[in-house]
Amino acid sequence: MTGREAVIVGAVRTPVGKRGGVLSAWHPADLLGHTLRHLVDRTGIDPMLIDDVIAGCVLQHDQQSSNIGRHAVLSAGLPESVPAVTVDRQCGSGQQAVTFAAQGVVAGTYDLAIACGVESMSQVSMPSAFQPGAPLGPQYGPLELARYDGGLMAQGPSSELMNEKFGIGREALDAFGIRSHERALAATRDGRFHDQLVPITADPHSPSGETITTDEGIREHVDPAKIGSLKAAFAADGRTTAANSSQLSDGAAALLIADSDFAERHGLIPRARFRALSVAAADPIIQFTAVLDATRKALQRSGLSVDDVDRFEVNEAFAGVPLMFAQEFGIADGKLNVNGGSIAIGHPLGSTGARMLTDLLCELERSDTRVGLQTICEAHGTANTTIIERL
Repeated sequence: MTGREAVIVGAVRTPVGKRGGVLSAWHPADLLGHTLRHLVDRTGIDPMLIDDVIAGCVLQHDQQSSNIGRHAVLSAGLPESVPAVTVDRQCGSGQQAVTFAAQGVVAGTYDLAIACGVESMSQVSMPSAFQPGAPLGPQYGPLELARYDGGLMAQGPSSELMNEKFGIGREALDAFGIRSHERALAATRDGRFHDQLVPITADPHSPSGETITTDEGIREHVDPAKIGSLKAAFAADGRTTAANSSQLSDGAAALLIADSDFAERHGLIPRARFRALSVAAADPIIQFTAVLDATRKALQRSGLSVDDVDRFEVNEAFAGVPLMFAQEFGIADGKLNVNGGSIAIGHPLGSTGARMLTDLLCELERSDTRVGLQTICEAHGTANTTIIERL
């Protein structure tokens, strides 16, 4: 053990835009660069002191190819001496970026690092294998396919296996989807997201234009009857629909992570410390159960129990995931995704982990609570869990 402690000293995010919506004109490198610039400016840190930038991004082709983290550093106008790397742990990529940054600080490799994420699902297309009924993509090798005898599938169809395994019905899924919009709308109206948002305009070439101040996907009016009438998206007799699944979105988020002694020497205010960082893997066919294993591992390593956690953030890739999680751990509704989640806010894949941690940190501060736990399911059966303690 080094005796070093990693702390969060800054966290910001863009509003989340719908695919084809208000942020669709932004090149993803510029979108992340804009976010990095505001993180550095808000904290007042000398950017020459940044040891590394770790960026999460999932669709690493076309505009998001060739280490988008480095391109974002240059777009931000940060010193050319600031390095960057891009990581892919699917939907948990932004959260994994945080993990790597915190681990680097504790190990003594970094004194100061940025963990961030970005995804423009407007500008970079999803692989065809993600579409309902499409064949599996070329990333699956013959030996892997043979191991699972053709049982591998995209996450949408897998959500139906999860719903069946854990007894989660259509009514509960739809109610959770509505809940996400209602809570995100209430949080927006209460100004809970205000301080974490970076100012941004729809036109990247017109910084004097109207500033986007809200997440575009949140619906002000949700009709339960209409939600209930939607057809299942992945199976004729299924329960998962567009209304109880996350939205395809654009967005970026970034956190500044420092060694606690370094932060003190440079006038940075530690906002939270890391109590546990974990990753786990489980069944690649059902795909979603690793959040349970990663959370058990994180709780065990932190010495905490479920009852010690004040706020839980479970990514709403599909409504069944937080419902499964709450069912397995006995989580009170008032502690889980209290400001909504990806069903309402949106899910720009690579940035969601950083966006959620920014939201979680700000919620602990707002509610004057102490311990927060975040977990994200990831394609092919992996998951990350992070536990932070507000300082």
